[in-house]
Amino acid sequence: MADTILIDDFSDTTGPWRFFTDQVMGGVSTGEGRVATEGGVRFLRLTGTVSTKNRGGFIQARRDLDAPLPEDASALRIRVRGDGETYFIHLRTRATALPWQYYQVAFRAARNWQEITLPFTAFKPSGRLLPGTPRPERVTSVALVAYGRDHEPDVSLARVEAV
Repeated sequence: MADTILIDDFSDTTGPWRFFTDQVMGGVSTGEGRVATEGGVRFLRLTGTVSTKNRGGFIQARRDLDAPLPEDASALRIRVRGDGETYFIHLRTRATALPWQYYQVAFRAARNWQEITLPFTAFKPSGRLLPGTPRPERVTSVALVAYGRDHEPDVSLARVEAV
């Protein structure tokens, strides 16, 4: 069984998370991903406006991994809160060569902090060209994503780890 591998707990104030929107492909969504502290908890907060106009529909904060995950890891565990809406974790792997390729799993972000375990087997490929289930040792990045519908997201991520 895999040890717990910390991906991020936001203790580093500069953090390697990159924020971007569908504007990279002509969309009009806007927002920000910033590290904040509240009640002694540091977290990444993703807010903005997701618009499906002009074939858009996402904002995201992505972190490239410093090292491969253990091949015997079975899931990601996240500590998250939000506005009660559905959000996504996207994974990129060595198989996701094109910018629009990813593996995705949905979760509901409750208003209070909660831990959610997301098995790698639950992540679905964005297209038929990708293998069916991402292999943990091939994961290259993790992203927190507001996606697919017009809304004003507000979701916070305090911890990500592989288990």
